Amino acid sequence: MMEKFNGTSEDYFILLGFSNWPQLEVVFFVLILIFYLMTLTGNMFIIILSYLDSHLHTPMYFFISNLSFLDLCYTTSSIPQLLVNLWGPEKTISYAGCMVQLYFVLALGTTECILLVVMSYDHYVAVCKPLHYIVLMHPQLCHLLAVASWVCGFTNSAVHSLFILWVPLCGHLQVDHFFFEVPALLQLSCFDTHANEMTIMVTTSIVVIISLVLILTSYGAIARAVLRMQSTTGLQKVFRTCGAHLMVVSLFFIPVMCMYLQPPTENSKDGGKFIALFYTVVTPSLNPLIYTLQNKDVRGAVKRLMGRG
Repeated sequence: MMEKFNGTSEDYFILLGFSNWPQLEVVFFVLILIFYLMTLTGNMFIIILSYLDSHLHTPMYFFISNLSFLDLCYTTSSIPQLLVNLWGPEKTISYAGCMVQLYFVLALGTTECILLVVMSYDHYVAVCKPLHYIVLMHPQLCHLLAVASWVCGFTNSAVHSLFILWVPLCGHLQVDHFFFEVPALLQLSCFDTHANEMTIMVTTSIVVIISLVLILTSYGAIARAVLRMQSTTGLQKVFRTCGAHLMVVSLFFIPVMCMYLQPPTENSKDGGKFIALFYTVVTPSLNPLIYTLQNKDVRGAVKRLMGRG
């Protein structure tokens, strides 16, 4: 289908998604719906529990609640559209809808990247400076760090989105993806987008690499502090807390690096869809399980609330 693109609200795109495997669309619909419901339930559970139980009014659970809210927003920015496309014959999205989706996917993804850095700093202070933890991680600073994460994420997305709006689009309006991301949009350009792709790859690399360096620096200091610990109980608590965060960091950064930090090729299209599906559907549903399973604080909070009820 060849159409002239005008960039108006009347233009629309066709999200091909998984139309190459029509016999599997029902299976994809059921699996994605299950993961989406798990994401909604698990993250809402963490947010509500952290709000209701005063014992969880700590910096760590404040940031975990922020992460849960962010995951709710991130999945909701793309998954409902994907479920509609999988269920019905219509697989279209308006130009305005695509730009809104692109903006929020970029904004929330960048925010999560920065928030994970902030959470690693919180763990660093808790382990390496326990006597000064309450003073250093006071509520005003926690709120400031959380707001800064969201502001940086949405500002970065605004810059990228404005940059993308200047890319001329024409020809077919079929997007070989299940939601709008920068790589998928650049494939619709009339001109050679090699420079644009390299710019996106470089800027993403800077954000991801700086974030990873800061996280690894925090955990390097934590590792040195752990080696000096004598208490077995303290060691177990550190491993539980930091282990959960490191697992979340791995689930987020590894797929993102596979998606954005490699040159696009024809063979990577289908692989890119499944990588994107993993970090938009699977990862947000696993985060609540990682933070709640084997977590004595959460189990204690649940028992207190049930006893109160």
